[in-house]
Amino acid sequence: MELRHLRYFIAAAEQENVSRAALKLHVSQPGISRQIHDLEEEIGFQLFERGAKSLKLTNAGKVFLTEARAVLQRADDAVKNARAAANSIGGDLHVGYAPSLTVKILPQALRVFQEKCPEARVVLHDLSTEEMLAGIREEKLQVALTVQPKAKLLRDLDFKLLAQYTMSIAVAPKHPLAGLKSVTLAQLADQPLIGYSRVEYPDYHAHLERIFAPVGRLPRVVEEHDGVASIIAAVEAGRGFALVPDSFACMVGPRLKIVPFSPKGETISVGAIWKRDSLSPLVERFVAASVGE
Repeated sequence: MELRHLRYFIAAAEQENVSRAALKLHVSQPGISRQIHDLEEEIGFQLFERGAKSLKLTNAGKVFLTEARAVLQRADDAVKNARAAANSIGGDLHVGYAPSLTVKILPQALRVFQEKCPEARVVLHDLSTEEMLAGIREEKLQVALTVQPKAKLLRDLDFKLLAQYTMSIAVAPKHPLAGLKSVTLAQLADQPLIGYSRVEYPDYHAHLERIFAPVGRLPRVVEEHDGVASIIAAVEAGRGFALVPDSFACMVGPRLKIVPFSPKGETISVGAIWKRDSLSPLVERFVAASVGE
């Protein structure tokens, strides 16, 4: 007995006519008649009482119809469940990220990724860019969301652009600069700056030098921190300003005032980084989720 025998039998029973059953299944009438006859031969009893132009189920046929439908349903369910298992992706995905740069990207990425890969678990690591690059190369991380590094630092790594943000400043709501519509580099050159640690974030300080090169002098770095939470607290306390992407507003809300540059500040590129030739299905789906795909 094969599944096709059951399908032919069910069609004939529902249509009560071999011709109509053949039309429904797009097969020949003799083919259905032969298959049903072979089925009856195998099981040892009649399924139909046959009239000139119609079929009527025997009592045994009625019982067999219920069971045949159940068998086909179980077979269909088995295929669906197996296909879902074959397409599912599980396991842990270790993701490095920079909080201030990914405040808009990460929530969307996590939400979409969880919908696409419910069997997977994302493990987040708040790290500096240098730590992320090292983590990917050492295979402690599978992917990182951070600012685009210099080309020489991306050796053996791939980068996909996810977003671009304009640099601004963050100050306490009562700071003298908070009421301005925009600030110039010259206005900031003598202001106290709350920044990242030079040891852990050397690119940040190189970035500062590049931004303030047009005015020929740097702001006074009065505090260095190893994380964004302490920078926010220091700026909120009024101890200085911070250089931030405009997306920073999503993170701080009313605690700080984000003021743009005039002329417009430079743009920074934020994206996903992974080890070249190691784009696993999990990483591929997470990167796609980061852009809403």
